[in-house]
Amino acid sequence: MFNLNDSMRYWLYPYPCDMRKGFYTLTGLVHDHMRQDVRSGNVYLFINRNCTCLKALHMENGGLVIYYLKLEESCFTLPAMEENGKSHPFSWQNLMLMVQGLDAGKYKQKKRWNPHK
Repeated sequence: MFNLNDSMRYWLYPYPCDMRKGFYTLTGLVHDHMRQDVRSGNVYLFINRNCTCLKALHMENGGLVIYYLKLEESCFTLPAMEENGKSHPFSWQNLMLMVQGLDAGKYKQKKRWNPHK
């Protein structure tokens, strides 16, 4: 079951990640390099050097969950990120475009009505 949604906050680790890393090592990256707490409910995204694999680390009620996606062909298109950044905020919409193989840079989000203004 895919329990990620648009109400969660997403953070992209800005460096290539070894996809052999598991729960404990990825949690260490979140804590030591991204300076965040994995228990916060945020989703942490990791991409390998070739941009062909994606791991998402998320704490749910039952414990830690890793979602893993490996592309057969092509690679993920990453957003422009700061040099020397600890983490990069990411959106649900961009994650869904990336997972579906679409380039987020080619699409523009239309303004939506906001009842809270």
